Amino acid sequence: MDMYCDKSFSTGKYMLLDHEKVGVVDLVQMLHSIDIKKRNFVDCPNDMIEESFKRRWLLSMSVLAQKILKSIAKPLADTGSAIEYWLNLVSCNGNLGGLIWNLIRGEMIQPDKTSATFVSFTGNLDTRVELDKTITKCGDKDRYISLLSVMAAKASYENHAYLQYTVTDIWKMELLGSYDFWNDYQQKATTQAFMLRDKIDDYDLIVVAFRGTETFDADAWSSDVDLSWYELKDMGKVHGGFMKALGLKKSQGFEKDLIMNPGEPLAYYVIRDMLKQALKENNKTKFIVTGHSLGGALAVLFTAVLMKDNEVELLGMLEGVYTYGQPRVGDETFGHFMEKNMEIHQVKYYRTVYSNDLVPRLPYDDSTMMFKHFGTCLYFDSFYNGKIVDEEPNKNYFSLLSAIPKLINAGWEIIRSFVIPYTRGADYSEGFLLKMYRLVGLMIAGVPAHGLQDYVNSVRIRSELYKDHSILSNITTTLVIEDGTFK
Repeated sequence: MDMYCDKSFSTGKYMLLDHEKVGVVDLVQMLHSIDIKKRNFVDCPNDMIEESFKRRWLLSMSVLAQKILKSIAKPLADTGSAIEYWLNLVSCNGNLGGLIWNLIRGEMIQPDKTSATFVSFTGNLDTRVELDKTITKCGDKDRYISLLSVMAAKASYENHAYLQYTVTDIWKMELLGSYDFWNDYQQKATTQAFMLRDKIDDYDLIVVAFRGTETFDADAWSSDVDLSWYELKDMGKVHGGFMKALGLKKSQGFEKDLIMNPGEPLAYYVIRDMLKQALKENNKTKFIVTGHSLGGALAVLFTAVLMKDNEVELLGMLEGVYTYGQPRVGDETFGHFMEKNMEIHQVKYYRTVYSNDLVPRLPYDDSTMMFKHFGTCLYFDSFYNGKIVDEEPNKNYFSLLSAIPKLINAGWEIIRSFVIPYTRGADYSEGFLLKMYRLVGLMIAGVPAHGLQDYVNSVRIRSELYKDHSILSNITTTLVIEDGTFK
C-alpha cells in the first residue's frame, strides 16, 4: 500500500491516507492527538504534526468515506447495473407500453451492455447525442470547439460501441480509441478516457476526454474523497487521489520516461505518447483536453504534468483546457505554477461552473484545507446568464445564509424543466428521469446541479463566452452577459 511507496519524486512533504489500515480506535485517536504520524493509516514525514482539530477531523472523514465506499462498492455497482438495465430495457423496446406489449407477445428485446444503443445513467439523464447544428466549425470555430468539448465530456461516460457509432456515424469524425487505464494504488483499471480526431480548417483537432465520476462507481468516488496529497518541486501540493487516477506509480512517481507494465496502461503516458505520434504524422495537429467532474480534474492535471515534464512541442499544440464541474486540484502554489505556464505557452483555460453545483466547491478552500482554484471561472446561473469571474459565488457551498436561496433555486429548476421546451425549443426537453432527479435538489441543491444537462445548455445558449481569446489563466477582466428571460 501507500506506506511502502517511494516518495522521492516529491519534495519530501506528503500526506497519504490508507483506508484499509484504519479502525474505529484509530479514528478516535486521530481526533485527540496532533502527532498524526503515530496513526497506522497515515503516512507522512516523521516531523509532521497536525495542530488543527478541524483538519484532523476532515482527514478522518476522508478515510472513513473511502472505507465505507469500499464496503458498498459491489452493492452500489449492482444497483447501478440494475437501474441502467431497466432504463435500457424500456428504451430498446420503444417505451414502457412497448415493453409490456413485447413481453406479452414473447418478443421482448434484451439490452446488450456492449452495444452502441446501451446508454449509461448519465446518458439517460441527458439523451442528446448530436452537436448543435447552429454552431459550425466553418462559421465559428471557438464556439464549435467549446460545444464539442462539453459533448465529448458527456460521451466519455459511454461504452466503446456507443462512442464508435456516435463519433464516426453521427459526428463524422474519427475515434482514435477508448481506454480503461490502470490505477496502481487501487490495483485495477478505474480511469477511462477516449480520443477523437476532427478536421478544422487546415489542421487536425484531437479531443482528449476524461470520464468523470460515475454515479454508481465507488472507485471513482474514492478518488474524489481521498484527501492525500504530495508536494512536487515547483508545482506545489497536488490532490493525491487525482494523481493516482492519472497514472502515478507507487515506486516511481511521474517519471518522464517511465516504462509501463504489460497489461497496466497508465493514462498520462498512453495519451501523451499518442499525441506525440499524431504530431509526427501531421505537424499541423492541435488538441484540447476536456472532462466533467473528476474528468475535469484529470484534464487539468494532465496539462500540469506536461508542463512539469517541459513537453514544449505538445504544449505548443494544446488549444485549450475545458472543464465542467471540476473540483479543486491543488494548492495556491499549484495555481501559480499553472497560471505562469499557461501564459508562457498561451494555453486557454475554460473552467465552467453551473449555478449551485457542489463539486467545484470541493475540497474546501479555507484556512483548514489548502486546495484552491486558479485562473478564472465561466459561471452560469439557473437562467443561463454567463459571467467570467475570478471565483464562483459561495465558493465553499455550505452556508446557512445561502440555504434558503439554494432551495428556492432548486424549486425554480424543477419548474424550468417543464417550460424550457417552449422557451428554448424541443432540443432542451427534459425526460421523466431528469425531472425526478431534479427533486433531489430540494434536499441537496448541489447534486442535480452537477449534471451535464445544464452544462450542455450553458455552452449552447451562451457559447459566445468561449470566443474570448484573452481567456488565459491570469485574466482579471469580468464580462457579464445578462438575459433574465428565456428566448
